[in-house]
Amino acid sequence: MPRRRPSLLRLLPDFGLGLIAALGLAPFNVWGASVIALAVLLWRLSRAQPHTVFWHALAAGFGWFGLAMSWIIDPFLVEPEVYGWMAPFALFFMALGGALFWALPAWIATRGSLGWRAQAVAIAIALVVSDWLRGWIFTGLPWAQIGQIWIGTPIAQSAAWIGATGLSFLTLLMAVLPTLLARPSEAIKASRFVPGTIASIMLIGAVWAAGMARLAAPLPADHQTIIRVVQPNAEQRLKWDPEWSGIFFRRLLDISAEPGSRDLVIWPETAVNFLLEDASDLLPVMSQAADAPLIMGIQRREGSRYYNSLVTLNAGASLGPVYDKFHLVPFGEYIPWGDMMAKIGISAFAAQEGHGYSPGTGPRVIQLGQNIPDFQPLICYEAIFPQHLRAVDDRPGWLLQATNDAWFGKFSGPYQHLEQAQLRAIEAGLPLIRAANTGVSAVIDARGDIRVSLGMSQQGKIDAQLPAALPETFWIRWGNAPILLLTAILGAAIAIRRRT
Repeated sequence: MPRRRPSLLRLLPDFGLGLIAALGLAPFNVWGASVIALAVLLWRLSRAQPHTVFWHALAAGFGWFGLAMSWIIDPFLVEPEVYGWMAPFALFFMALGGALFWALPAWIATRGSLGWRAQAVAIAIALVVSDWLRGWIFTGLPWAQIGQIWIGTPIAQSAAWIGATGLSFLTLLMAVLPTLLARPSEAIKASRFVPGTIASIMLIGAVWAAGMARLAAPLPADHQTIIRVVQPNAEQRLKWDPEWSGIFFRRLLDISAEPGSRDLVIWPETAVNFLLEDASDLLPVMSQAADAPLIMGIQRREGSRYYNSLVTLNAGASLGPVYDKFHLVPFGEYIPWGDMMAKIGISAFAAQEGHGYSPGTGPRVIQLGQNIPDFQPLICYEAIFPQHLRAVDDRPGWLLQATNDAWFGKFSGPYQHLEQAQLRAIEAGLPLIRAANTGVSAVIDARGDIRVSLGMSQQGKIDAQLPAALPETFWIRWGNAPILLLTAILGAAIAIRRRT
């Protein structure tokens, strides 16, 4: 394992570079700061001794994830008198855990004798692979991937071909070019990095122009289907209060019943505080208010199992298709070894019934008919996993994300979550409808553009035509295989050079 840790003073610049790099993510969206900070960081890592690379990368990763994941304290402040003391520990260990996904790959990449240029490239390759692996290891958490700095810019359109992992590859390529093409010199002079900086700017310009060309192409005509998204502005600290939950339920009914044409009404995740099995008297009331098919977030029970579900309520209050969330949040929606833990009273943080939710069967496409295109549902956290878009047999016409972003506070978490939904739309070439309890609800087209939205802490509705889908994207057909193959080839070239 890594030894001889440098002094904290020597690691402070790396921590600062990680913080600056994280400014490319929402709500800051200063992508230029990210590219420059990552370029300086890779140069520093290229000059570091192999036995200190781990620590330099750990410090940088701690800065990146410390800022990017700072919203993690907000769930613990919903009931501060009970959970507030955990908040600083949650942020510290989340940042440290994320930092290990930078430090360990960097350390592994620099085993053996490498020149400083090859060391920079090896670390960049390792970080790309690490970004991909974070979406899978320990059930996955692909939040704050490096390539997410481009969401909202034309460069994000590249995700239709190379996905989120490919955006990380592009970003690290832009960042490593100044070091890779630096002129040999013992002195640290800015002129050394001119060739690589020019190459990096040219690459950014080329990919930006390609994205602009894609955005300039006409989209297919929207569907005639009118979708109403209802946002009740249910604050998390009040959501399950018996008095307030009745107020929020009335809001859902009243907003759903407002005048205006609609073919489908959508309520957010866990929109109501009662179980589906206890709602028989209320289903006709909800159906009448919607005056159209209603998709609602609700908890349901089967025996001793509880599910976080989306349920369709058809005309006449008859139940239609049911979708159960299958990718649950560890410790939030379920506890590992939950059946055993339940016996000693340990339950999931966010589950309101039982000791935690049980997972559903997996991704699926739901058919409603009645001139409503088939759709793939995603409940909250599921929308951060691009692999779920490729796990269905039939291509849907649109994506639906029902979420409860009230857990994420109001500063960065909800906006990062929204941007990842935009990225899913680009990757799949599908429009995405987003229904949130407190914001941000949105209609997102197949190129990731937000057509209309309801911001944080707003109460109201969105009535909008359903945007049309684009043809199946290259990424949907091939996934991350091309990018991973390219990184494997580059990694093999580095390994061969190391042996010679």
